Amino acid sequence: MRSARLRALAAALAAGFALTPVPVAAAGGDAQLAPGVTYRPFELSTSHGPVRGHVVRVDLTDPRADLGLLHPGSVAAKDEIADLTNADGAVAGVNGDFFNIAEEHPGVVPTSSATGPAIADGRELKGAVPDGQRFGPALPAGTSNEDVLALGTDRRARIAHLDLTGTASGPHGRIRLSGLNQYALPVGGVGVFTDEWGSVSRARAVCGTDEDRSAPCSERTEEVVVRRGVVSSEADDPGAGEIPSDAVVLVGRERGAEQLEALDPGDPVAVRTALLPAEAPPLEFAVGATPILRGGAALPDLDTTELAPRTAAGISPDGSVVHLAVVDGRSAISSGLNLRETAELLASFGATEGVNLDGGGSTTMAVREPGDDLATVRNVPSDGRPRQVANGIGVFRR
Repeated sequence: MRSARLRALAAALAAGFALTPVPVAAAGGDAQLAPGVTYRPFELSTSHGPVRGHVVRVDLTDPRADLGLLHPGSVAAKDEIADLTNADGAVAGVNGDFFNIAEEHPGVVPTSSATGPAIADGRELKGAVPDGQRFGPALPAGTSNEDVLALGTDRRARIAHLDLTGTASGPHGRIRLSGLNQYALPVGGVGVFTDEWGSVSRARAVCGTDEDRSAPCSERTEEVVVRRGVVSSEADDPGAGEIPSDAVVLVGRERGAEQLEALDPGDPVAVRTALLPAEAPPLEFAVGATPILRGGAALPDLDTTELAPRTAAGISPDGSVVHLAVVDGRSAISSGLNLRETAELLASFGATEGVNLDGGGSTTMAVREPGDDLATVRNVPSDGRPRQVANGIGVFRR
């Protein structure tokens, strides 16, 4: 069976971009991590040098195999993938979404918050920042920062588009909400922060514009704390610190700030938000991701020049099988892949839909084989050590 897979992989890769896999039986071949879950290292020979990678295959038709979001407990926090994998008892994990890794605004601390939406165990954690505020490669045509790799309540994986809807209803009417636990809000918008955010300052949310992440921070802002459905305080500038579980914080900029300024302590305010997938059942898990493979073909405008470490995920036609793949790069022993090659690699595994995740120094795969006490990092991170990241994808035994 393994030889047949390798022959199919060789044919597909050779047709797409002249990659030829090297058999890895000597490195252990397929390892059964749990029912429905296998792990395999692989090697590729390319026109731009050797490439080493790793792939975890998850068969969701086995009721004992599952996927979920790995995250540090707060949206504005980060940790290493091996630590997140072990903390949640997963058998494998890879890094997830791009995140607020650096900051262009003097005096503003990076939040480490992911760029796209996130759902964990059916719980909506955060929405997507405006496309111009995201980190990572340019989005392919027809995609957006609201796209996610997701698992539905039907136990089928899919690429979904999550729209945030929400309102803050008070004595002066309804205020439309355009953010949920996000490090950047749309110009003129109002966002809500919950106890899921953590203690990091919310000041970054009013910096930049919808088109320019490095544009100056807004000078017209307002923050309102709503506790147990009643406004408890207001301030001109976004604050910091833990948010109580019975409270939410509304932050507005420009027109949004003007709307919040109409609220006074003692005013009743009802806050509601929802992340709604288009044409999909409710989601158990979602992580921000960029589509690169659609209908079995790489999207037409993917980059073909930049070689880098990559993390990606591919989905079978019926959504029952997910391949989580990483390839190392930026070294003599592994040159990395460009985005088009990454899409074609996913297709070679039998995926018809696929996404790119955070790459470069963030690319990490941790695996716990039977008999191991802990999951360990299997690839070679290009930073020389694993990077702390905002979230990841965990593979679980139910």
